[in-house]
Amino acid sequence: MKITFKLYATLQHLLPTGAVRNAIQIEVADDASLNDIVDQFRVPRELAHLVLVNGVFHGEAERDQRQLLKENDVLAIWPPVAGG
Repeated sequence: MKITFKLYATLQHLLPTGAVRNAIQIEVADDASLNDIVDQFRVPRELAHLVLVNGVFHGEAERDQRQLLKENDVLAIWPPVAGG
């Protein structure tokens, strides 16, 4: 299935060639977990701080669950942000 994959801030360099505005459409297995995709794109799990599917946060405990993603979903990941 196809989804839109977005990486922000210090993670954006991990996107494949062809990404536009921090996003790229990718093909993933129907049963892919969020962590499968994190690992596929070599995003260090400790830096996958804010993980959203269609704007809904998914904590670490949920990221190994299968079939959270559906066709045309948007998976967006931000690293921890310092400062205040």
